[in-house]
Amino acid sequence: MSECILVADDDREIVKAIAILLEREGYKVLRAYDGLEALDLLAQNQVQLILMDVMMPRMDGLSAIMKIRERKNIPIIVLSAKSEDTDKVLGLSMGADDYVTKPYNSQELVARVKSHLRRYTRLGDIHAVSGSKEFKSGRLCYHAEERVLYADGESIRLTATETKIVDLFMRNLGRVFSAEEIYRRVWEEEAFAPENTVMVHIRRIREKIELNPKEPEYLKVVWGIGYKIEKM
Repeated sequence: MSECILVADDDREIVKAIAILLEREGYKVLRAYDGLEALDLLAQNQVQLILMDVMMPRMDGLSAIMKIRERKNIPIIVLSAKSEDTDKVLGLSMGADDYVTKPYNSQELVARVKSHLRRYTRLGDIHAVSGSKEFKSGRLCYHAEERVLYADGESIRLTATETKIVDLFMRNLGRVFSAEEIYRRVWEEEAFAPENTVMVHIRRIREKIELNPKEPEYLKVVWGIGYKIEKM
């Protein structure tokens, strides 16, 4: 069965063009023209990835992303005409996994969609399997086969991208990874100025696992080098 992708944008021509592009690749495409319609379609269908515009009527894309992240960890790629780094960081902070600026390159968009779907089907909800391999550090326990992180015995809700970052760190406790290496391993493509993208995902993980995210005990920055999860 082909993966289902939800495309949400108030510009009907953009939605049509993206739908044609993705359907040629064999994907099923659902079309929405505002945030509320996107949420309704998501509630009624099994969706594996979302392409979400920012500026839309009734409910904007960022508000829709926040609603989606309350229940689902499926990959979300933000589509927006805005190109400033602050706008990219805002989208990622709301829970998006990636960001593509309009006008987009068709080949790049398809490549990003395929990359996120590969990661999601491996690490997200679709192929989770049971297993006993564990990596522990203090309050944290990562079940590698299940792709589940626990803190103080409670499972932590992570997106597919966050899960792969945690998987990288927990399998290599104490090792420092640069932003470039994290991006290459997690996004599976060459890194071009990945610092902001990686930083936002690190911050989101900290907010979920640390007792005090402003003074992290586990997920730490090594200034001028990169990030690591402490081995305890």
